[in-house]
Amino acid sequence: MTSVPLSPNDRARILTEALPYIQRFKGKTVVIKYGGNAMVDDALKNSFARDVVLMKLVGINPVVVHGGGPQIGKLLERIGKKSEFVDGMRVTDRETMDVVEMVLGGLVNKEIVNLINQHGGKAVGLTGKDGRFIRAKKLLLTKKQENEKLPPEIIDIGHVGEVESIDPALVSLLDSAEFIPVVAPVGVGEDGTTYNINADVVAGKLAITLKAEKLMLLTNTTGVLDKQGNLLTGLSAAKVKGLIADGTISGGMLPKVNCALDAVASGVKTAHIIDGRVPHAVLLEVFSDQGVGTLIRG
Repeated sequence: MTSVPLSPNDRARILTEALPYIQRFKGKTVVIKYGGNAMVDDALKNSFARDVVLMKLVGINPVVVHGGGPQIGKLLERIGKKSEFVDGMRVTDRETMDVVEMVLGGLVNKEIVNLINQHGGKAVGLTGKDGRFIRAKKLLLTKKQENEKLPPEIIDIGHVGEVESIDPALVSLLDSAEFIPVVAPVGVGEDGTTYNINADVVAGKLAITLKAEKLMLLTNTTGVLDKQGNLLTGLSAAKVKGLIADGTISGGMLPKVNCALDAVASGVKTAHIIDGRVPHAVLLEVFSDQGVGTLIRG
């Protein structure tokens, strides 16, 4: 598809529209959960890297948290290990955890770091084990039994964790030194056990800990939709809870929306669920009047 050249007036309008946002968010922290198509399509990967570098250059502190589920699945398949899931979560034995750590903390993390650096940034890759800055504990799932009189069944899915606490010192130090932190969602337990943690959850908890201005969750959908398929935005927490109660928000969107609600309830100014399939989606959300995706506020 050939792009239509912008007139000088259009270019000037776009730049001036960005100015108040640059002024408003200078010195603020924005935590971005990076995943989906934006992580696998070459054009989208490059547009994301440019967005992050530009944010840093104008004085905003982006912190990137990434996933890597498809990449983990592919490597497990190559070594002949079958992926198992319970309630959408990967069953992670010790061997699988080694693969998870290698993919998230190594292959995927370093690819993102390298891409940002190629576009003029100064990215540094981290896992929660670095400086033990993400403390985790084992996540145990509960499942209702058919006989409701019996207590729920407790399901152990291995090295899958939940965030217990986050020490912001390391990330804050990198931000102050003009670096861009790129965080793999791997945490460490009190006894040194390594845990795989959901990337949306890590991004949300990190945004809360860093007192971020914004939490941005990149998805493969346009955002939160009403029952007719229309995009909803500018939603209050109360409105979102109503949409969950009446079934408008359901399925795979629920965990992301709950993550956003947790963030805005804990001091993050706004949370955004945005379409990572749109080139420069991050810049459009931060620096334009219309934005792209769904904005949720407390």
